[in-house]
Amino acid sequence: MTTVPSPCVNWCDINPENGYCRGCYRTLTEIANWSELSNPEKLEVWSLLTDRKPQASE
Repeated sequence: MTTVPSPCVNWCDINPENGYCRGCYRTLTEIANWSELSNPEKLEVWSLLTDRKPQASE
């Protein structure tokens, strides 16, 4: 079985305004629990990242 890859880009800095990492846009809880999440749970986190990531046009 293939494991869902981490969205980590090795730029770990939590934005105090929204609680998301400025590199991967996960919360501290999502980052801390990543290795324990099932593949479907990891895919759910991935699906949230698009909405959290600021768009270049903003």
